[in-house]
Amino acid sequence: MISTNTKTTATRKPEKQLDTWKLTMTAMLSVIAFILMFFEFSLPIIPSFVKMDLSDLPALLGAFSMGPASGAAVCLAKNLLHLFITSTGGVGELSNFILGACFVFPAGLAYNKWKNKKSAFFGAFAGAILMGAISIASNYFIVYPFFYNIMPEETILAAYQLILPQMESMLECLVIFNAPFTFIKGIFCLMVTMAIYKPLSPFLKGAYRKYGTVQQ
Repeated sequence: MISTNTKTTATRKPEKQLDTWKLTMTAMLSVIAFILMFFEFSLPIIPSFVKMDLSDLPALLGAFSMGPASGAAVCLAKNLLHLFITSTGGVGELSNFILGACFVFPAGLAYNKWKNKKSAFFGAFAGAILMGAISIASNYFIVYPFFYNIMPEETILAAYQLILPQMESMLECLVIFNAPFTFIKGIFCLMVTMAIYKPLSPFLKGAYRKYGTVQQ
């Protein structure tokens, strides 16, 4: 007869191994996301100081494979790492974390509830919309006020007006330019993730499959 204590120990061992695996994978994805932050580029349809990068891609992989909390943790960790080389006093990192978490959390929540490609797509699509909408407030109240200490608001506004002369205020610029740009960034990350997730899934979910805690 197996004692209650033996059963408890046997149960806790796989759970502890799963937690260790999640922590390891989250840390690895965080480092990759941090590295991807350096590979940023601008688009001709928006001022050059607004950059595109794929650093939310590892966070989305984490959200799909290990749950929304892991995805948000990747967003947090990559920005904590970036604080060591920040040029925005943490303001840019705070905004990046807020937007990234708004993107990956709904995606991970939807996919981990319904476990199919459609739920992954629509969850991330909703997250991209939310990220775009939140970017307006984030830029207006957090990011751009910081940059006004370096560059006058009129100068920043003028950069937008070079592309679209009708722009009359920064809020209008954020709605017309930044929100769609942020949404497109999310969709771009989603498309790449959908293309690479299946071949990476056995590795990302390795421990889960081993202990049978996640249905494929």
